[in-house]
Amino acid sequence: MPVSYTSTAAKPSLHSRIIPAALSALMVFGAMTVSAPHALAAATHGTDQSNLVERARVTVDDLRKDKEFGNARDLMRRAKGVLIVPQLIKGGFFVGGEGGDAVLLTRGPNGDFSYPAFYTLGSASFGLQIGVEQAELVMFIMSDKALTSVLQDEFKIGAQAGLAVVTLGSTAEAATPTSLNGDIIVWASASGAYAGLTLNGSILKPRDSWNEAYYGKPETVSAIVTARSAKNADADGLRKNLASIR
Repeated sequence: MPVSYTSTAAKPSLHSRIIPAALSALMVFGAMTVSAPHALAAATHGTDQSNLVERARVTVDDLRKDKEFGNARDLMRRAKGVLIVPQLIKGGFFVGGEGGDAVLLTRGPNGDFSYPAFYTLGSASFGLQIGVEQAELVMFIMSDKALTSVLQDEFKIGAQAGLAVVTLGSTAEAATPTSLNGDIIVWASASGAYAGLTLNGSILKPRDSWNEAYYGKPETVSAIVTARSAKNADADGLRKNLASIR
């Protein structure tokens, strides 16, 4: 009976096939890492930024529905920009203090809003009411002077001479747009509680790593909100929501 056999040269071993394939995969991954590090960063960290942008959109919805906001909706039409803190939390920034993540968007000449730049807002104490653990906050930036201050690497609210910061209270509904004067006007809501919120001494800082992760490359705040060199369609819902407030 003829004896059949299989040549070892014709059928490489499992070991000889796996090693080259693994090395090839590593080389491809290495090339991706070198050629597109920012894309990898965006894929890894983009979820946190996207979640914040979506929560900022919801905060704008809450502002629109707030009966206490009243005639102050005119602020949105006149604002140079808005900074939104969807969740200001006790203990969220300093131990024993308050803080939260934020996004800044500026209004263009034709009324459209820029894509968001990411910030953190922190303070030893925001003076939240007793029993209030968290709040929503929107800062209307009403003057060029205030916007220039916010665009700094670090802005301490209340420290800049000549900047007036006004917090909308429970009488906002009765206020006329012309009576709401200030470089920065703050809307805050904590389950309907407004009194007791103070921002003096709070520190506002850009989150450069979040801006890089969201846009896939390093971007300064000025490049995002002034030069408008960065775009991410993920934020279009938030931008349209702001622009629709009339």
